[in-house]
Amino acid sequence: METYLLDWANLLLRWLHVIVAIAWIGSSFYFVFLDSSLTPPVDDDLKKQGVSGELWAVHGGGFYHPVKFNVSPPKLPDHLHWFYWESYSTWLSGFALFLVSYLWSPSVYLIDPKVMAWTPAAAIGAALAFLVVFWLLYDGICRTLGQGENGDAKVGAAVLVLVCIAAYAATQMFAGRAAFLLVGAMIATAMSANVFFWIIPGQRTVVADLKAGRPVDPIHGKRGKQRSVHNTYFTLPVLFAMLSNHYSFTYSHPQNWLILIGLMFAGAAIRQFFVMRHGYKLGRNPHPWKYAAVGVVVLIGLIVWLKPAPSATAAAAPAVVSYAQLKPVIEQRCAMCHGEALQSKGVRLDSPALLQQHAQTVYQQVVVSKLMPMNNATGLTDDERALFAQWFKGGAKVD
Repeated sequence: METYLLDWANLLLRWLHVIVAIAWIGSSFYFVFLDSSLTPPVDDDLKKQGVSGELWAVHGGGFYHPVKFNVSPPKLPDHLHWFYWESYSTWLSGFALFLVSYLWSPSVYLIDPKVMAWTPAAAIGAALAFLVVFWLLYDGICRTLGQGENGDAKVGAAVLVLVCIAAYAATQMFAGRAAFLLVGAMIATAMSANVFFWIIPGQRTVVADLKAGRPVDPIHGKRGKQRSVHNTYFTLPVLFAMLSNHYSFTYSHPQNWLILIGLMFAGAAIRQFFVMRHGYKLGRNPHPWKYAAVGVVVLIGLIVWLKPAPSATAAAAPAVVSYAQLKPVIEQRCAMCHGEALQSKGVRLDSPALLQQHAQTVYQQVVVSKLMPMNNATGLTDDERALFAQWFKGGAKVD
Protein backbone atom coordinates (compact mmCIF):
# COMPACT_ATOMS: atom_id res chain seq x y z
CA MET A 1 0.00 0.00 0.00
CA GLU A 2 2.87 2.37 0.80
CA THR A 3 4.32 1.90 -2.70
CA TYR A 4 0.91 2.51 -4.25
CA LEU A 5 0.41 5.76 -2.31
CA LEU A 6 3.93 6.91 -3.13
CA ASP A 7 3.22 6.34 -6.82
CA TRP A 8 0.14 8.55 -6.57
CA ALA A 9 2.08 11.22 -4.68
CA ASN A 10 4.79 11.06 -7.32
CA LEU A 11 2.26 11.40 -10.13
CA LEU A 12 0.31 14.30 -8.64
CA LEU A 13 3.40 16.21 -7.51
CA ARG A 14 5.03 15.75 -10.90
CA TRP A 15 1.89 17.03 -12.59
CA LEU A 16 1.75 20.05 -10.28
CA HIS A 17 5.46 20.70 -10.74
CA VAL A 18 5.15 20.76 -14.52
CA ILE A 19 2.13 23.08 -14.40
CA VAL A 20 3.72 25.71 -12.16
CA ALA A 21 7.09 25.39 -13.92
CA ILE A 22 5.38 26.20 -17.22
CA ALA A 23 3.85 29.27 -15.57
CA TRP A 24 7.24 30.41 -14.23
CA ILE A 25 9.21 29.76 -17.40
CA GLY A 26 6.47 31.28 -19.53
CA SER A 27 6.38 34.53 -17.58
CA SER A 28 10.19 34.66 -17.47
CA PHE A 29 10.52 34.15 -21.21
CA TYR A 30 7.78 36.70 -21.89
CA PHE A 31 9.48 39.45 -19.88
CA VAL A 32 12.84 38.75 -21.50
CA PHE A 33 11.11 39.10 -24.87
CA LEU A 34 9.33 42.25 -23.67
CA ASP A 35 12.50 43.95 -22.41
CA SER A 36 14.33 43.09 -25.63
CA SER A 37 11.48 44.24 -27.87
CA LEU A 38 10.59 47.62 -26.35
CA THR A 39 11.10 50.67 -28.52
CA PRO A 40 11.23 54.35 -27.44
CA PRO A 41 7.73 55.81 -27.12
CA VAL A 42 6.35 57.91 -29.95
CA ASP A 43 3.50 59.59 -28.11
CA ASP A 44 4.49 62.80 -26.31
CA ASP A 45 2.17 62.03 -23.39
CA LEU A 46 3.99 58.77 -22.77
CA LYS A 47 7.32 60.57 -22.83
CA LYS A 48 6.07 63.10 -20.29
CA GLN A 49 4.96 60.28 -17.99
CA GLY A 50 8.48 58.86 -17.97
CA VAL A 51 7.88 55.90 -20.27
CA SER A 52 11.17 54.48 -21.56
CA GLY A 53 9.79 51.82 -23.91
CA GLU A 54 6.60 50.48 -25.43
CA LEU A 55 5.41 47.53 -27.46
CA TRP A 56 2.35 47.00 -29.60
CA ALA A 57 1.22 43.38 -29.93
CA VAL A 58 -1.78 41.42 -31.14
CA HIS A 59 -2.88 38.18 -29.54
CA GLY A 60 -6.09 36.25 -29.14
CA GLY A 61 -8.14 38.72 -31.15
CA GLY A 62 -7.07 41.76 -29.12
CA PHE A 63 -4.38 44.45 -29.21
CA TYR A 64 -2.01 45.01 -26.30
CA HIS A 65 0.15 48.02 -25.50
CA PRO A 66 2.53 47.35 -22.58
CA VAL A 67 4.83 50.21 -21.56
CA LYS A 68 7.86 50.38 -19.27
CA PHE A 69 8.61 53.34 -17.00
CA ASN A 70 12.12 54.52 -16.23
CA VAL A 71 11.50 54.36 -12.48
CA SER A 72 7.78 54.43 -11.78
CA PRO A 73 4.54 55.78 -13.23
CA PRO A 74 3.40 59.25 -12.12
CA LYS A 75 1.15 57.50 -9.58
CA LEU A 76 1.51 53.95 -8.37
CA PRO A 77 -1.70 51.95 -8.84
CA ASP A 78 -3.46 50.41 -5.87
CA HIS A 79 -2.85 46.91 -7.21
CA LEU A 80 0.46 45.58 -8.51
CA HIS A 81 0.91 42.02 -9.77
CA TRP A 82 3.96 40.39 -8.25
CA PHE A 83 5.56 37.54 -10.16
CA TYR A 84 6.72 35.24 -7.39
CA TRP A 85 4.12 32.54 -6.71
CA GLU A 86 5.19 30.76 -9.92
CA SER A 87 8.77 30.52 -8.67
CA TYR A 88 7.93 29.48 -5.12
CA SER A 89 5.36 26.91 -6.24
CA THR A 90 7.83 25.40 -8.71
CA TRP A 91 10.49 24.98 -6.04
CA LEU A 92 8.14 23.68 -3.35
CA SER A 93 6.51 21.13 -5.66
CA GLY A 94 9.91 20.10 -7.05
CA PHE A 95 11.39 19.62 -3.59
CA ALA A 96 8.33 17.63 -2.49
CA LEU A 97 8.74 15.42 -5.56
CA PHE A 98 12.44 15.00 -4.78
CA LEU A 99 11.47 14.06 -1.22
CA VAL A 100 8.92 11.35 -2.06
CA SER A 101 11.14 9.74 -4.66
CA TYR A 102 14.87 10.18 -4.16
CA LEU A 103 15.05 11.08 -0.47
CA TRP A 104 12.35 8.61 0.58
CA SER A 105 14.26 5.69 -0.99
CA PRO A 106 17.91 6.78 -1.04
CA SER A 107 19.23 3.23 -1.29
CA VAL A 108 17.33 2.78 -4.55
CA TYR A 109 17.62 6.21 -6.17
CA LEU A 110 20.57 8.09 -4.67
CA ILE A 111 23.15 5.44 -3.91
CA ASP A 112 25.13 3.41 -6.41
CA PRO A 113 27.66 1.30 -4.48
CA LYS A 114 29.90 1.17 -7.56
CA VAL A 115 30.18 4.98 -7.40
CA MET A 116 30.20 5.53 -3.63
CA ALA A 117 29.05 3.16 -0.92
CA TRP A 118 27.67 5.17 1.97
CA THR A 119 24.73 5.14 4.35
CA PRO A 120 21.31 6.44 3.30
CA ALA A 121 21.51 9.20 5.94
CA ALA A 122 24.87 10.38 4.61
CA ALA A 123 23.60 10.36 1.02
CA ILE A 124 20.53 12.39 1.98
CA GLY A 125 22.65 14.89 3.90
CA ALA A 126 25.04 15.29 0.97
CA ALA A 127 22.18 15.76 -1.49
CA LEU A 128 20.62 18.51 0.62
CA ALA A 129 24.04 20.09 1.08
CA PHE A 130 24.39 20.39 -2.69
CA LEU A 131 21.34 22.62 -2.80
CA VAL A 132 22.48 24.87 0.03
CA VAL A 133 26.21 25.08 -0.70
CA PHE A 134 25.74 25.86 -4.38
CA TRP A 135 23.40 28.73 -3.54
CA LEU A 136 25.83 30.17 -0.97
CA LEU A 137 28.78 29.99 -3.36
CA TYR A 138 26.80 31.34 -6.32
CA ASP A 139 25.37 34.18 -4.24
CA GLY A 140 28.84 35.03 -2.94
CA ILE A 141 30.19 35.17 -6.50
CA CYS A 142 27.42 37.55 -7.56
CA ARG A 143 27.91 39.86 -4.58
CA THR A 144 31.70 40.01 -4.78
CA LEU A 145 32.31 40.04 -8.54
CA GLY A 146 29.08 41.39 -9.99
CA GLN A 147 29.37 45.07 -9.17
CA GLY A 148 32.78 46.00 -10.57
CA GLU A 149 34.05 46.52 -14.10
CA ASN A 150 33.10 43.64 -16.43
CA GLY A 151 31.20 42.24 -13.48
CA ASP A 152 28.72 40.26 -15.57
CA ALA A 153 31.49 38.53 -17.52
CA LYS A 154 33.41 37.67 -14.35
CA VAL A 155 30.30 36.30 -12.67
CA GLY A 156 29.41 34.27 -15.77
CA ALA A 157 32.88 32.70 -15.95
CA ALA A 158 32.98 31.94 -12.22
CA VAL A 159 29.48 30.40 -12.21
CA LEU A 160 30.38 28.25 -15.22
CA VAL A 161 33.40 26.88 -13.34
CA LEU A 162 31.27 26.33 -10.23
CA VAL A 163 28.64 24.38 -12.18
CA CYS A 164 31.32 22.23 -13.81
CA ILE A 165 32.84 21.41 -10.42
CA ALA A 166 29.42 20.60 -8.99
CA ALA A 167 28.55 18.36 -11.97
CA TYR A 168 31.79 16.42 -11.58
CA ALA A 169 31.38 16.10 -7.82
CA ALA A 170 27.76 14.91 -8.08
CA THR A 171 28.60 12.17 -10.59
CA GLN A 172 31.43 10.95 -8.33
CA MET A 173 29.13 10.73 -5.30
CA PHE A 174 25.69 9.64 -6.48
CA ALA A 175 24.06 7.29 -8.95
CA GLY A 176 24.21 8.83 -12.42
CA ARG A 177 20.47 9.42 -12.67
CA ALA A 178 20.37 11.09 -9.26
CA ALA A 179 23.49 13.14 -10.01
CA PHE A 180 21.96 14.69 -13.13
CA LEU A 181 18.70 15.50 -11.38
CA LEU A 182 20.53 16.85 -8.34
CA VAL A 183 22.55 19.28 -10.45
CA GLY A 184 19.32 20.50 -12.02
CA ALA A 185 17.71 20.85 -8.58
CA MET A 186 20.77 22.69 -7.34
CA ILE A 187 20.56 25.30 -10.10
CA ALA A 188 16.76 25.53 -9.80
CA THR A 189 17.16 26.20 -6.07
CA ALA A 190 19.48 29.10 -6.88
CA MET A 191 16.93 30.43 -9.37
CA SER A 192 14.13 30.41 -6.82
CA ALA A 193 16.44 31.79 -4.13
CA ASN A 194 17.26 34.69 -6.47
CA VAL A 195 13.58 35.54 -6.52
CA PHE A 196 13.06 35.03 -2.78
CA PHE A 197 16.18 36.74 -1.40
CA TRP A 198 16.92 39.46 -3.95
CA ILE A 199 14.40 40.15 -6.71
CA ILE A 200 11.16 40.40 -4.70
CA PRO A 201 12.70 42.09 -1.60
CA GLY A 202 14.39 44.65 -3.86
CA GLN A 203 11.14 45.38 -5.65
CA ARG A 204 9.29 45.72 -2.35
CA THR A 205 11.91 48.22 -1.14
CA VAL A 206 11.55 50.26 -4.33
CA VAL A 207 7.75 50.33 -4.05
CA ALA A 208 7.92 51.30 -0.36
CA ASP A 209 10.37 54.13 -1.11
CA LEU A 210 8.20 55.43 -3.94
CA LYS A 211 5.07 55.43 -1.80
CA ALA A 212 6.92 57.20 1.02
CA GLY A 213 8.46 59.77 -1.34
CA ARG A 214 12.00 58.64 -0.56
CA PRO A 215 14.80 58.51 -3.17
CA VAL A 216 15.08 55.11 -4.88
CA ASP A 217 18.43 53.36 -4.69
CA PRO A 218 19.16 52.05 -8.23
CA ILE A 219 21.09 49.08 -6.81
CA HIS A 220 17.83 47.20 -6.26
CA GLY A 221 16.91 47.40 -9.93
CA LYS A 222 20.42 46.49 -11.07
CA ARG A 223 20.67 43.52 -8.74
CA GLY A 224 17.20 42.28 -9.59
CA LYS A 225 17.95 42.56 -13.31
CA GLN A 226 21.23 40.67 -12.89
CA ARG A 227 19.58 37.77 -11.07
CA SER A 228 16.67 37.68 -13.54
CA VAL A 229 19.12 37.41 -16.43
CA HIS A 230 20.91 34.55 -14.67
CA ASN A 231 17.59 32.76 -14.21
CA THR A 232 16.93 33.07 -17.94
CA TYR A 233 20.17 31.33 -18.87
CA PHE A 234 19.75 28.69 -16.17
CA THR A 235 16.36 27.62 -17.54
CA LEU A 236 17.30 25.32 -20.45
CA PRO A 237 20.14 23.58 -18.55
CA VAL A 238 17.74 22.88 -15.67
CA LEU A 239 15.09 21.53 -18.04
CA PHE A 240 17.57 19.08 -19.55
CA ALA A 241 18.73 17.90 -16.12
CA MET A 242 15.12 17.29 -15.07
CA LEU A 243 14.31 15.36 -18.25
CA SER A 244 17.55 13.36 -18.30
CA ASN A 245 16.23 10.60 -16.01
CA HIS A 246 14.36 9.23 -19.03
CA TYR A 247 17.57 8.75 -21.05
CA SER A 248 19.99 6.38 -19.40
CA PHE A 249 22.52 6.58 -22.23
CA THR A 250 23.45 10.04 -20.90
CA TYR A 251 23.82 9.49 -17.16
CA SER A 252 25.11 5.90 -17.34
CA HIS A 253 28.14 6.83 -19.48
CA PRO A 254 31.57 6.59 -17.76
CA GLN A 255 32.16 10.30 -18.47
CA ASN A 256 28.61 11.33 -17.62
CA TRP A 257 29.74 14.58 -16.00
CA LEU A 258 31.14 15.79 -19.34
CA ILE A 259 27.86 14.89 -21.04
CA LEU A 260 25.91 16.83 -18.42
CA ILE A 261 28.14 19.89 -18.79
CA GLY A 262 28.02 19.71 -22.58
CA LEU A 263 24.23 19.51 -22.74
CA MET A 264 23.75 22.31 -20.22
CA PHE A 265 26.25 24.50 -22.09
CA ALA A 266 24.43 23.84 -25.36
CA GLY A 267 21.15 24.83 -23.72
CA ALA A 268 22.58 28.10 -22.41
CA ALA A 269 24.07 28.93 -25.83
CA ILE A 270 20.78 28.27 -27.59
CA ARG A 271 18.97 30.40 -25.02
CA GLN A 272 21.40 33.24 -25.79
CA PHE A 273 20.42 32.97 -29.44
CA PHE A 274 16.75 33.47 -28.63
CA VAL A 275 17.45 36.33 -26.23
CA MET A 276 19.56 38.25 -28.76
CA ARG A 277 17.24 37.46 -31.64
CA HIS A 278 14.72 39.97 -30.29
CA GLY A 279 17.35 42.72 -30.37
CA TYR A 280 18.49 41.70 -33.85
CA LYS A 281 14.99 42.17 -35.24
CA LEU A 282 15.14 45.79 -34.01
CA GLY A 283 18.67 46.38 -35.34
CA ARG A 284 20.29 46.52 -31.92
CA ASN A 285 22.82 43.72 -32.38
CA PRO A 286 24.18 41.43 -35.13
CA HIS A 287 22.37 38.22 -35.96
CA PRO A 288 23.09 35.80 -33.08
CA TRP A 289 23.31 32.70 -35.26
CA LYS A 290 26.76 31.95 -33.88
CA TYR A 291 25.33 31.09 -30.47
CA ALA A 292 22.80 28.70 -31.97
CA ALA A 293 25.55 27.19 -34.12
CA VAL A 294 27.77 26.60 -31.08
CA GLY A 295 24.91 24.89 -29.25
CA VAL A 296 24.06 22.70 -32.23
CA VAL A 297 27.72 21.76 -32.80
CA VAL A 298 28.05 20.70 -29.16
CA LEU A 299 24.89 18.59 -29.45
CA ILE A 300 26.10 16.95 -32.67
CA GLY A 301 29.46 16.27 -31.06
CA LEU A 302 27.73 14.54 -28.14
CA ILE A 303 25.56 12.50 -30.50
CA VAL A 304 28.63 11.27 -32.38
CA TRP A 305 30.57 10.62 -29.17
CA LEU A 306 27.77 8.58 -27.58
CA LYS A 307 27.04 6.49 -30.65
CA PRO A 308 26.82 2.89 -29.40
CA ALA A 309 29.25 0.33 -30.73
CA PRO A 310 27.84 -2.75 -32.49
CA SER A 311 26.69 -5.19 -29.82
CA ALA A 312 28.43 -8.53 -29.87
CA THR A 313 26.18 -9.86 -27.10
CA ALA A 314 23.02 -9.31 -29.11
CA ALA A 315 24.41 -11.39 -31.95
CA ALA A 316 25.41 -14.12 -29.49
CA ALA A 317 21.91 -14.41 -28.01
CA PRO A 318 19.77 -17.32 -29.24
CA ALA A 319 17.43 -16.51 -32.11
CA VAL A 320 14.46 -17.66 -30.02
CA VAL A 321 14.50 -17.25 -26.24
CA SER A 322 12.09 -19.27 -24.12
CA TYR A 323 10.56 -18.38 -20.77
CA ALA A 324 12.64 -21.14 -19.19
CA GLN A 325 15.79 -19.26 -20.21
CA LEU A 326 14.49 -15.98 -18.77
CA LYS A 327 13.10 -17.38 -15.53
CA PRO A 328 16.42 -17.63 -13.60
CA VAL A 329 17.37 -14.13 -14.74
CA ILE A 330 14.03 -12.73 -13.55
CA GLU A 331 14.33 -14.52 -10.22
CA GLN A 332 17.84 -13.20 -9.65
CA ARG A 333 17.58 -9.68 -11.10
CA CYS A 334 13.90 -8.62 -11.05
CA ALA A 335 11.75 -10.52 -8.55
CA MET A 336 12.96 -8.68 -5.46
CA CYS A 337 11.17 -5.52 -6.66
CA HIS A 338 8.55 -7.09 -8.96
CA GLY A 339 7.51 -10.25 -7.14
CA GLU A 340 4.87 -11.38 -4.69
CA ALA A 341 6.34 -9.51 -1.71
CA LEU A 342 6.83 -6.19 -3.52
CA GLN A 343 5.18 -4.99 -6.73
CA SER A 344 7.03 -1.76 -7.52
CA LYS A 345 4.94 0.49 -9.80
CA GLY A 346 2.24 -2.19 -9.67
CA VAL A 347 4.28 -4.57 -11.85
CA ARG A 348 4.79 -8.27 -11.06
CA LEU A 349 7.00 -10.49 -13.17
CA ASP A 350 7.08 -13.70 -11.12
CA SER A 351 4.83 -15.78 -13.38
CA PRO A 352 4.71 -16.46 -17.14
CA ALA A 353 1.32 -14.74 -17.54
CA LEU A 354 2.41 -11.61 -15.67
CA LEU A 355 5.67 -11.37 -17.60
CA GLN A 356 3.77 -11.61 -20.88
CA GLN A 357 1.26 -9.00 -19.68
CA HIS A 358 4.08 -6.52 -19.08
CA ALA A 359 6.25 -7.58 -22.03
CA GLN A 360 6.20 -4.19 -23.76
CA THR A 361 7.09 -2.34 -20.55
CA VAL A 362 9.87 -4.81 -19.74
CA TYR A 363 11.35 -4.40 -23.22
CA GLN A 364 11.25 -0.61 -23.00
CA GLN A 365 12.68 -0.40 -19.48
CA VAL A 366 15.25 -3.21 -19.66
CA VAL A 367 16.42 -3.15 -23.28
CA VAL A 368 15.64 0.23 -24.87
CA SER A 369 16.08 2.77 -22.08
CA LYS A 370 18.05 0.47 -19.71
CA LEU A 371 16.38 2.19 -16.76
CA MET A 372 15.76 -1.11 -14.99
CA PRO A 373 16.97 -2.41 -12.66
CA MET A 374 17.26 0.99 -10.98
CA ASN A 375 20.93 1.98 -11.03
CA ASN A 376 21.41 -1.65 -12.16
CA ALA A 377 21.47 -2.53 -8.48
CA THR A 378 21.06 -6.26 -9.18
CA GLY A 379 23.84 -6.33 -11.79
CA LEU A 380 21.86 -7.23 -14.92
CA THR A 381 24.45 -7.95 -17.63
CA ASP A 382 24.42 -6.98 -21.31
CA ASP A 383 24.04 -10.66 -22.21
CA GLU A 384 20.94 -10.87 -20.04
CA ARG A 385 19.49 -7.72 -21.59
CA ALA A 386 20.08 -9.33 -24.99
CA LEU A 387 18.05 -12.34 -23.83
CA PHE A 388 15.11 -10.06 -22.99
CA ALA A 389 15.47 -8.37 -26.39
CA GLN A 390 15.43 -11.64 -28.31
CA TRP A 391 12.53 -12.97 -26.25
CA PHE A 392 10.43 -9.89 -27.00
CA LYS A 393 11.35 -9.79 -30.70
CA GLY A 394 10.49 -13.47 -30.94
CA GLY A 395 6.91 -12.79 -29.88
CA ALA A 396 7.26 -12.70 -26.08
CA LYS A 397 6.11 -16.30 -25.81
CA VAL A 398 5.84 -18.04 -22.43
CA ASP A 399 4.59 -21.50 -23.46
